Order: sequence, then structure tokens, then C-alpha cells
Amino acid sequence: QVQVVESGGGLVETGDSLRLSCATSRRTGSNNGVGWFRRAPGAEREFVAAINWRGDSTIYGDSIQGRFTISRDNAMNTVYLQMNDLKPEDTAVYYCAIARSAYGSRTPSQYSYWGQGTQVTVSS
Repeated sequence: QVQVVESGGGLVETGDSLRLSCATSRRTGSNNGVGWFRRAPGAEREFVAAINWRGDSTIYGDSIQGRFTISRDNAMNTVYLQMNDLKPEDTAVYYCAIARSAYGSRTPSQYSYWGQGTQVTVSS
């Protein structure tokens, strides 16, 4: 049973920071790429960031503009998304997903397991 569990969301103000965590099953989490996506109300799912299995290669969505950092601790089977300088347009449900390969991808179809999501709300 593969589990993907996000945590760390909440209600913050513009300019604040949050760190999301994604806990993955021991069997798969450390050998696969992991990505973060988000979906705002009424919007399409959007790629946020991804990281490879070793944690030494990352990619980011265009709207992030250097404000977010993805990292991982394989000993803890956890991937993090540090979000700084949050803006109201970052309000969304954030999802973590495990890639089919050792590398992250911008494409949702390249991910096989998804979490239930964690809500991030940024007030203006």
C-alpha cells in the first residue's frame, strides 16, 4: 500500500512563509521523483515543483519565480516545499505525488500516486 500524506497547509497573510511536508511510504518514496502540484478554485491543476530521487535536481513552475524551494530527506521519507513571500494567488490545494521514475516531471500523467492535498490560503 503506497501512501502519500501532505501536511503543513494553513491560513497565512501575504508575505508569510509556510513549509509543506509530504510523507511517503518507505517502499517507494526514496527511489522515485516527487512533485508538488496545486489547484486553485475553478482553475486547472498547476505544476509547482519536482525533485529527483537523490534530491540534487529540481524543477519549478513558471509562476513560482524563485519563491519556493523543494527538498527531500530520504532518511525520513519526506519531501518538503518551502514557500516564501506567499501571495493571494498562491491560494490552492497543494498535492504531492510520486513519479513513475526516479526523476520529477511537469506532467501529471508521469505520477502514479497522489496524496489527498493540503489547503493553503493566503489572505491579502
